[in-house]
Amino acid sequence: MAGEAGPARWRWVALLGAVSVLLLVGVLAGGGSGLATFPGGRLRTDEDADGPTVVAGAVPDPESVVSQVHMSIRNSTARRNLGGYLSCGTGNPIDDCWRCDPDWHNNRQRLADCGIGFGRNAIGGRDGKIYVVTDSGDDDPVTPKKGTLRYAVIQDEPLWIIFKRDMVITLKQELIMNSFKTIDGRGANVHIANGACLTIQYVTNVIIHGLHIHDCRPTGNAMVRSSPSHYGWRTMADGDAVSIFGSSHVWVDHCSLSNCADGLVDAIMGSTAITVSNNYFTHHNEVMLLGHSDSYLKDKAMQVTIAFNHFGEGLIQRMPRCRHGYFHVVNNDYTHWEMYAIGGSAEPTINSQGNRYLAPTNPFAKEVTKRVETAQTTWNGWNWRSEGDLLLNGAFFTPSGAGASASYSRASSLGAKSSSMVGTITSGAGVLSCHKGSSC
Repeated sequence: MAGEAGPARWRWVALLGAVSVLLLVGVLAGGGSGLATFPGGRLRTDEDADGPTVVAGAVPDPESVVSQVHMSIRNSTARRNLGGYLSCGTGNPIDDCWRCDPDWHNNRQRLADCGIGFGRNAIGGRDGKIYVVTDSGDDDPVTPKKGTLRYAVIQDEPLWIIFKRDMVITLKQELIMNSFKTIDGRGANVHIANGACLTIQYVTNVIIHGLHIHDCRPTGNAMVRSSPSHYGWRTMADGDAVSIFGSSHVWVDHCSLSNCADGLVDAIMGSTAITVSNNYFTHHNEVMLLGHSDSYLKDKAMQVTIAFNHFGEGLIQRMPRCRHGYFHVVNNDYTHWEMYAIGGSAEPTINSQGNRYLAPTNPFAKEVTKRVETAQTTWNGWNWRSEGDLLLNGAFFTPSGAGASASYSRASSLGAKSSSMVGTITSGAGVLSCHKGSSC
């Protein structure tokens, strides 16, 4: 390991993270989520008949996120200035925060201060040491070797994990991450492929940046270590590229994801405070599932920002497919789908702003939206809104509920740029080519 961060400092960070995980939160304002609060703002769901429900990381009022990020966009120089380096001026507030710094490799952990939307507070390993992965192997998921990626992600202390060289890492079993970790692929060509992939389960503060993740396969029925002090039996995993399970404060940024057995990014079982940004999704059927099941009510507190991504060639559906929660889909470029782009059930709130939707040639697949296995008399009341979207080649978005009303009060996690700027904003989607001594 290189770099220093005092143990007392990271213990305080871990304590704050634990407090965040235990936070009981309030109603999602205007989201149509059916949430209510106990006195003091504590979250209440229908499950409270059997006792209080603990939900990690959701904010009581999504409009507070609106105000914060709108301010950052209006006064962009405050977020774009990295020690005197001026923004490249792409209009992408995440990239404008760090990409123009030619000394980025010495300032890696500044990335953690560039998040937006519901996952903006994910700090990953910002306050820990830098750990350099030197070994691409994964010989023993129970007793991983020092220098491997698995050894790094299971540690208890915060770590910012980077790579010594280009690597293809084929994981024998799920890579089960511990809290306060960043996996940062910048400066190397890193593929996690042809085996198991990433599992973020019952943890908090994780950043995944700059990885190629593809050809993930089901694994399991094996012992896998999740921390220095614990390993256990894992049943079969689905083969997701990134599986987020009961976790909060998660940010997936600038990854290239494709061709996995199940989802590319799936978030379920009460996960919240998530941002999925600047990624390039290709060659996959069911791209993104957000919400466990129609009957799992804790997902009413799920809050996800999906921003600046490119949904590209070979995609079929679920970009995303949502349940219960509050989802802001902003400034993404949808150039390919075969069935639909955005779907949902169980009354999710969906705010689509400033996206570019290019419909396929199939005359029966022009609709952006799909209400899954729900009668129109039911979904008429769901809050689905399209604002400033660019609809091309016959694409159409079917609004409902407050989203179909001119008096709808905008509820989102980020101020949208004009859809005419989507091409520029998403031009760097996916893994970036970053070299020491020059801007990315």
